[in-house]
Amino acid sequence: MLHTQLTHRSSDLTPKRTPISLILHDFEIRLNIGSVFRLADAFACEHIYLTGNTTTPPHRKITKTSRSAEKYVAYSYHENPLELVSQMKQQNYKVVSLELTDKSICLADVQLHPDEKICLILGSENTGVNQKLLDQSDLIVHIPMHGHLSSLNVSTAAGIALYQLTQLINK
Repeated sequence: MLHTQLTHRSSDLTPKRTPISLILHDFEIRLNIGSVFRLADAFACEHIYLTGNTTTPPHRKITKTSRSAEKYVAYSYHENPLELVSQMKQQNYKVVSLELTDKSICLADVQLHPDEKICLILGSENTGVNQKLLDQSDLIVHIPMHGHLSSLNVSTAAGIALYQLTQLINK
């Protein structure tokens, strides 16, 4: 049986917004910012909040890596992520941090209500999600690692988390 590869024009691109927003706090590598924008577009996320020292578009490295996804994904900058998290909670978002801690739960074991609104916090490539944000989180999740290293690149981890979370809330 032959298969024909589809192009963007021949595939069904009718995005339904997924009730997931992202907080990118203190991202240092612009290529990771661009990658997360591309992921946010692929999973039809509602919004990206750039906080702390995270560079905001337009920037050529972000645009190149995102393939211009920042044109399609709503985003804004907020200096103080703790104030933002408080606002998200007031809007009934469940705040989920992606970080390995002594009390984090495996991403595969997360249980969410269908259509629950999620605010996923992603932290710095070097230091992860900071303690103050972890303390404000409703849930802290990790991706189990089976090799020698204890973490993935933040944009790779974001892709895995977004896939799993969208499966849970779109049941």
